[in-house]
Amino acid sequence: MCTQFCNTLNINNDFFRLHTRFKFQEYCTRGSVYFGILMIISIFAALSEKGEGLFNINLITIKMLKQYETVFIATPVLSEEQIKEAVEKYRSFITSEGGEIVNDEDWGLKKLAYPIQKKTTGFYHLFEFRADSQFIEKLETQYRRDERIIRFLTFAMDKDSIAYSERRRANRKESATANTAKEE
Repeated sequence: MCTQFCNTLNINNDFFRLHTRFKFQEYCTRGSVYFGILMIISIFAALSEKGEGLFNINLITIKMLKQYETVFIATPVLSEEQIKEAVEKYRSFITSEGGEIVNDEDWGLKKLAYPIQKKTTGFYHLFEFRADSQFIEKLETQYRRDERIIRFLTFAMDKDSIAYSERRRANRKESATANTAKEE
């Protein structure tokens, strides 16, 4: 498909791959949703560098935000205030690096399946957020450096896990409103 598109526009594939600022082959094999937009921008950039373009594009940065879920376990020897401080640190870190928090859940003190650092309980906290893929490495580095965090797990959510998470949040809201209605 990519070669057909380039041949239609009479663009030499080698020139196109060498002179654009995007990884042409990578986007072709992925079948990205944004492929068409990137292709058009890349063609303008290639034609501009060749001297045939309508305008000059020097640098284009497109960040694709994926949705991630991260759970961390904080050491149980922390006070409630220290836990809130740690959670706020990571919440502000995510937003300051260009991320968008979708959901934030405090699971509280739970028993661990096996001892970690001679501790049998820990404070669990979950964040769902959208961020650039390069941000995850920075976040996990922060987790590793923080002695309050004893374990963490971050993974990219696919469309099924996003849908499941949305249903779970909706069910939680319904049960919370039903509980408040019963109490009144």
